[in-house]
Amino acid sequence: MHNPRPHPFPGRIGRTVAESTPWWPAAAPDGPAGPNVLAVVLDDTGWADFGCFGSEIHTPTIDALAGRGLRYTDFHVTPLCSPTRAALLTGRNHHAIGMRFLADTDTGFPNSRGRVDPDVPMLPELLRAQGYGTYLVGKWHLAPLHEVTPAGPHHNWPLGRGFDRFYGFLDGCTDQYAPELYEDNHPVTPPADPGYHLSEDLADRAIGYVSDHVAFRAGQPFFLQLAFGATHAPFQAPRAYIDPYLPVFEKGWDRTRADRLRRQIDLGVAPPGTELAPRNPGVAPWDALDEDRRRLYTHLQAAYAGFLEHADAQLGRLVAALDRLGQLDNTLVLVLSDNGASREGGPDGAVDINGPYGGSRQDVATQLTRLDRIGGPDGPAHYPEGWAMAGNTPFRRYKQYVDLGGVRSPLVVSWPAGIPARGEVRTQFVHAIDVAPTVLDVIGATSVATDGRSAAATFTDPEAPAPRDTQYWEMLGHRAVWHRGWKAVTEHRQGVPYEDDTWRLYDTTTDFSECHDLAAAHPERLAALRELWWREAEANQVLPLDDRSLAELLGLRPPHGLAGRRRLELRPGHGHVPISSLVTGTDRSMRITARLRGRRPDDEGVLLASGSCQGGYVLYLRNGRLAFEHHALGERVVCRADTEAPTGDCAVGFTLSRAGDRSAEVTLVQAGRTVGKAAIPVTSPHLSFWGLDAGRDPVSQVSSAYEGEFPFPADVLDAVTLDFLGASTPEEVAEAIESKE
Repeated sequence: MHNPRPHPFPGRIGRTVAESTPWWPAAAPDGPAGPNVLAVVLDDTGWADFGCFGSEIHTPTIDALAGRGLRYTDFHVTPLCSPTRAALLTGRNHHAIGMRFLADTDTGFPNSRGRVDPDVPMLPELLRAQGYGTYLVGKWHLAPLHEVTPAGPHHNWPLGRGFDRFYGFLDGCTDQYAPELYEDNHPVTPPADPGYHLSEDLADRAIGYVSDHVAFRAGQPFFLQLAFGATHAPFQAPRAYIDPYLPVFEKGWDRTRADRLRRQIDLGVAPPGTELAPRNPGVAPWDALDEDRRRLYTHLQAAYAGFLEHADAQLGRLVAALDRLGQLDNTLVLVLSDNGASREGGPDGAVDINGPYGGSRQDVATQLTRLDRIGGPDGPAHYPEGWAMAGNTPFRRYKQYVDLGGVRSPLVVSWPAGIPARGEVRTQFVHAIDVAPTVLDVIGATSVATDGRSAAATFTDPEAPAPRDTQYWEMLGHRAVWHRGWKAVTEHRQGVPYEDDTWRLYDTTTDFSECHDLAAAHPERLAALRELWWREAEANQVLPLDDRSLAELLGLRPPHGLAGRRRLELRPGHGHVPISSLVTGTDRSMRITARLRGRRPDDEGVLLASGSCQGGYVLYLRNGRLAFEHHALGERVVCRADTEAPTGDCAVGFTLSRAGDRSAEVTLVQAGRTVGKAAIPVTSPHLSFWGLDAGRDPVSQVSSAYEGEFPFPADVLDAVTLDFLGASTPEEVAEAIESKE
């Protein structure tokens, strides 16, 4: 069959080499003259949490970058992580590209598909076309969670969106000691080092990527996005970073806010006369708290501070490596947060955030008994919302809100070879959608259609105009619009008609912290801004406005992926089932059956394990007996068979029957016969941050009855079948998702 040559060949093809003329394409030119780009994205870090933005928390690496460059005091993001990350990597407003909310749900409308529209180019794709090496280390959270399986599909994973290499996690958050990790397009097990910590691992991998790039792609620049899990809960760090902050924060959140604002004014990141926004609703005065609460809350804030300082130290190792490699001067470094500090810890915070994430909060007295565990593998903490308020000093509200506490982010920019300024402050209005156009402008790349505009002129000119005149926000019905220094904001309550929302008006040129509502004084200006918001909404696919709860949205259609299955069969060697699959908890009745082939009397090990040392459940055979354990919030239930397990070809397992009050009864079964029963007081859709594995209990064990992963012989364990006997309620699934975001 004739196969025409697919591409023209300028040489000559004869019957022999002697009769032919070879031809080679020209050598690829060196990469563009533009700088390397390092984008460091922290998670849920407040505007006031960097030392160079007024904090007591030690961030020497970030402060040094600011000292060699610029601090932007009017930089904005969206109030949630997935939308901000989408905006950063596309230069587009998040509604316009299908990421209204989180990468967790598809509402059926173009503005909320749980992923970035496939026809929208991302920054790594554009930079790769310019000769850049492109690398992502850390958090992604831009793929629909039902696509996060060992087999993908992978088109919305980082490599499918322009990155050459990826190492990190795909969900919104993960455990720092036992993270659910992925490399490129496959899951990997975290290193088994006793002192392992994710932030350190991410820095190691980032250093490895840039070292290899410099060695093997000399002359070509790189783009590296380092997206720490810090400082999203769980707060976990070595105690050596946590303990020094206990005396620092005994003063409480009210004095911390006042002290930070005073330093912000002294540092020049807040103008003189800036006022402190009123205490957020529901946050008590520190002095009105009892001694137990003050003690607990101080420990939880210390955990947060230690977590951030520890992350800064890991960034310091990367910066030092860039310096050793001779790359630091010509690397454009941007350090920012994806949204404001988060109130998901609630009024009391959590020594074990698995409780709130699973719908069960522990009281203060119970938490005080576990202070020594905070920050460790079994102390995944979160602070109370009063400390989130302090993190957002001097602004009001938090993550999820379109007030400044949700959308104002610290931004540090350093590029010694391209920015002559040292330690200066920039006050121009800049938004996340302006980052990609700025990077493309700096490297001289052909512009693409974006909603943002380049802010590169501000690098060298402190008086340069802001890149744009207008920016809108919307999240969960909360709305805001900024136009030439004036800003209109409204906080929406679910179920209330949008036309009944009360709008506030601020002159941001004279009111840095948006404390003075001028709506009554300037009704015509407010009306014009409200109309402008609607025009921006129509232009950016914000409509339809949607304040339905996540539970309502989940109830509209059957779940995707593994959560939609009634049966799941796993075999030894199958990939890890991530917690994002929504099938790893005990929030619905289920029957688990392990089929064994030719079992010998001494064959033992884990048949199925879900979770970690923080919480989970496990079915295993040990010393000839079948056993089941369930662990949640420190309460452990153990059920052991009253007779020895059968040998030969047989089936063993358990049935979990869940009641309406979230309790359950577990029944052990072997060879078709009941051999044990136990009552579980509280089940949960979220037992820990680690998912499910067949035939072993890897990384961080659910039970202390065995050592290590305790694998069951793979030649004997044929398969483990999970039959789900009831559906998860949309309310509980929504609670588990929303509590993390």
